[in-house]
Amino acid sequence: MSLLLRRFGLLLFTYSLLRLGFHFWNAPAFAAAPVGAVLNAYARGVWFDYAALCFVNIPWLALTLLLPPVVQARRGVRDTLLALWLLLNVPFIGLNLMDYAYYGFINRRSTDELLTLTADIRRQAPAMVAHYWFIPLLIGLLAVALGWAYVRIGRRPEAALRRALPGARPRWGRVIGVRALVAVALGLGLRGSLGLKPLRVGDAFTQQPAVLGNLTLNSTFTFLKALRDQPLERRAWLPSLDAARAALDSLTTADGRSALRRYDHPTPLSPGQTQSKAQLNARPNVVLLIIESFASEFNGIDNGGQGGYTPFFDSLATAPGALFFRDHYANGHSSIEAVPSTLMGFPPLIDEPLITSTYQANTATGLPDALRAAGYHTVFFHGANNGSMGFRPFTRRIGVEQYFGVSDYPGGTSSPDYDGTWGILDEPYLQYFGRQIGTLKQPFFATLFTLSSHEPYPVPARYAGRFPKGTLPIHAAIGYTDFALRRFFAYARTQPWYANTLFVVLADHAQQSDRPGYQNVLGLTKTPLLLFRSGAHWPPLPPGRITQQVDIPATILDYTHVPAGGRLLPYGTSVLDSLATGRAWVRDGGSRWLIHQDFVTELTTDQHVRFYQYATHQLGPPATPPAAVARRYGTEIKAGEQFTNNGLIDNALYRGGSD
Repeated sequence: MSLLLRRFGLLLFTYSLLRLGFHFWNAPAFAAAPVGAVLNAYARGVWFDYAALCFVNIPWLALTLLLPPVVQARRGVRDTLLALWLLLNVPFIGLNLMDYAYYGFINRRSTDELLTLTADIRRQAPAMVAHYWFIPLLIGLLAVALGWAYVRIGRRPEAALRRALPGARPRWGRVIGVRALVAVALGLGLRGSLGLKPLRVGDAFTQQPAVLGNLTLNSTFTFLKALRDQPLERRAWLPSLDAARAALDSLTTADGRSALRRYDHPTPLSPGQTQSKAQLNARPNVVLLIIESFASEFNGIDNGGQGGYTPFFDSLATAPGALFFRDHYANGHSSIEAVPSTLMGFPPLIDEPLITSTYQANTATGLPDALRAAGYHTVFFHGANNGSMGFRPFTRRIGVEQYFGVSDYPGGTSSPDYDGTWGILDEPYLQYFGRQIGTLKQPFFATLFTLSSHEPYPVPARYAGRFPKGTLPIHAAIGYTDFALRRFFAYARTQPWYANTLFVVLADHAQQSDRPGYQNVLGLTKTPLLLFRSGAHWPPLPPGRITQQVDIPATILDYTHVPAGGRLLPYGTSVLDSLATGRAWVRDGGSRWLIHQDFVTELTTDQHVRFYQYATHQLGPPATPPAAVARRYGTEIKAGEQFTNNGLIDNALYRGGSD
């Protein structure tokens, strides 16, 4: 029995070493945490490691408990148990090592998206292995080291057992008693808790700062918990779903007045102004450009012109006809979360992306459906594989008429424009996009999702050395994507549809960071938002207005004077609403965050509400707002969670109802 404990202890020690490596690899994410809090995160992590390892090792533990020690000491049996032990543990050790790099892209531990996005992962695998070759090497070295240690630990005790007299009888009372205690410990580990509820991912985020939860967790635990599909918890802070919606709808303006957020109602026409049938038929086209990983950290306009890798975007954002928002935030941390945010107005406030979650079959509609009902032709372009990230079926469900992927591009994956990993390079694909939308019946709503500024950050060989290499692998790829945007707009200006087109440019999420000022909850979601139309004159808006991805549906419907008809959700509002100062929803570190231009509100995983001062992409110190403000923001963030959880559970996001 001592051998079982020592070999299991070896796994616990290995997981602590993995946590140490994860910490050093992603040190900037935890730099603001006090030393005492970091040590506490390490200590708490041992329990999560124990729970995960108990579950992973059930077969090995069961055999070790059932087989008599003398039988286990036989070399053939020992080698079989060793092979089983390695087979069970090495893949999960590999998952934890892979998360060293992956965490920098999604700012959380991995879950079962590795299974739901298998086709995408399979296509990327060769490039990822080539780029991160040392991770497979580390996995192999650890496997060899663990195998050696397993044998070494048991060498003397097993030799002694093999030399024991064959007629010697074990003390069965002692054997059974020890095994019963171990079985109880195993059961406790599988549950992970003595309380009413088993150990959950959210339990890691009750510490402060909450981001330390990602240090406490291990990727094995988050992966296994995701497989077991933890349901959302119903909330009852407000009396009904309608009451939660009303709390999200209400708006207190800068001068203290009350109003409704403009998310379902277009800007009213001025007195005496009417719209003729001809005017309705002349509605502007809309081109929505979702740029992969186009974080604010990489441009010049958000950083006083310093260190920018986006000279064209910076010039476009300051050109006549441009309306640039400096306090804009992505609602999520991954591409698969950006599409529901931007087209449906649904922020990722749940653990799993909506597209792959238990609730993926719920009623869904959004911006494309509303525009389609108003006579727009709706299309979505993504140069990746047609099944990538579930975009095709999801966008079709919410009103996109035509989806264009790599299979629709001339030559497909055999084209010289194919990057070998993800899909078609940005420069040729943006040119193709421009030509294709020129064939569409107007008005059209065309969405393009770029991909070259995604790992492994391809830049065509003919442009080698043209774009600043910078300090991160992504920087040159951002320069290439910016160049692709320049060429697209140069082409668009020559087309007859250009003058009658609103361009909306934003990022899907932020990504790698090497600027300390951005390495916080807000900075890691800070992205640009640009509205551009040639010759446009924009109305004055409140300074410092907060914007977010889920504002895009309401904004486009507002600009085009298309009624939403109940198709939009109450999380966002039109950025053209002169009454609103704006807000942004973010989920990070197990907490929900609600950003206003004066305070940031945090709803922790254990349902505490905290407040912080706000500054652009900066989470300020803890703060105490005026009582009325604290009450309003606290109700608002709780209403957001209740509307999300209960609305998804009851499939009632688009209708009222009692909880």
